[in-house]
Amino acid sequence: MTRVTAPAGAAKMLNLDKPLYTIGITAEILATHTRTLMMYEHLGLVVPSRTATNRRLYSQRDIITLGAIQRLTRGYGLNLISARMVILCLQLLDAHGVPRPSELTDIDVEHVKV
Repeated sequence: MTRVTAPAGAAKMLNLDKPLYTIGITAEILATHTRTLMMYEHLGLVVPSRTATNRRLYSQRDIITLGAIQRLTRGYGLNLISARMVILCLQLLDAHGVPRPSELTDIDVEHVKV
């Protein structure tokens, strides 16, 4: 059997910022309510793109960001502003090669934009 693989460097070709998912699909992926996503948008945590008819479209980066926020709010009981600050702190720690606290090693913030 021949196996088809992606070309070398294909991961770099992915565009995490391309708007792909409607609010309903995004809510389903994240197992949350569309109203919650609207609240996150109102707070400026994630601002989806808009179509010509003003429909929200979320990118992969938006979903990654929302997932990290959800892990901090649901898993650690943080409020939304605290989750944003923890993400920023984790990004700074990672950028400067400082080890994270052991409790937060599972939060992926490499592609998160807050």
